[in-house]
Amino acid sequence: MEERAVRTSVLRASFHFKDGATRIADKYHTSPIKIAKSFPLQEQLGVIVMDASPGLLAGDRYELEWHAQSSSHSYITTQSYMKVHPSPLTGKPNGSFISQNFRLEDRAIVEHMPEPVMLYKDARLHSHTNVYLGQGAVWMQADILCPGRTSRKEQFQYAEFRSSISVYCGGELIFAQRQRVIPGKQKLQAPGCWDKMTHMATFCLFTDQLTSAQIVSMKQLAQELPISEFGTHPVVIGLSETQRYGLVASAASTAAWPLQAAMRLLWHGARKIVLGKEPIHLLYS
Repeated sequence: MEERAVRTSVLRASFHFKDGATRIADKYHTSPIKIAKSFPLQEQLGVIVMDASPGLLAGDRYELEWHAQSSSHSYITTQSYMKVHPSPLTGKPNGSFISQNFRLEDRAIVEHMPEPVMLYKDARLHSHTNVYLGQGAVWMQADILCPGRTSRKEQFQYAEFRSSISVYCGGELIFAQRQRVIPGKQKLQAPGCWDKMTHMATFCLFTDQLTSAQIVSMKQLAQELPISEFGTHPVVIGLSETQRYGLVASAASTAAWPLQAAMRLLWHGARKIVLGKEPIHLLYS
């Protein structure tokens, strides 16, 4: 089989706070990813990232760099699901790659709420996220992982999923999470593992300004989520305090939309409890 060349696509953007509002200071992109739209949300800036291709193919590499200057406040989402296409072992490179770096200066806020990741049959995805926090900065993110196109009976037929998140505060590593899922080799549906659940989600919140009262309120919020509203799709969720400056929630269900609803409730709660701001209803619904 003919080897496919690596295609690297880059998106870089910087936000600054000026005249009472956050704006894009500069941006750069190479096809097929770009900022499709930005719009004001009071003093906050909303940004939608678009992928103009069918999705990540074997050998594709997306590199995204986000720089939030001091006191800026941005909300970043994506236009649609991230689709990851098959990546057979024959030929090189093997897999698709996405790397994101978030650099937040003092008192900057970034809310990263992308649409779910969809892993097609034989897909291989390597996802790496690095976060660098200044003093008083706040970073939030919600990720949702789908097991494949269930309507095409592709459930857990992807080849491999690797992900990592590293968070630094003041140059010190304060959180590191690694995950590797290989459905063909792991007993994901065994008791104590994923059991009957198929879709997974993670919500992260990091800031050196997190107080004990806020931690208690967020834990109570997670315990009181209206699970009954999710109908026939059960949702299990747990939220824990990290060793320093953070909260991480993990959730599981049998469909993507209940997890989107659960992540939205946690996100809206975090906006009110930690940021003292009202929910955003325009996007990620």
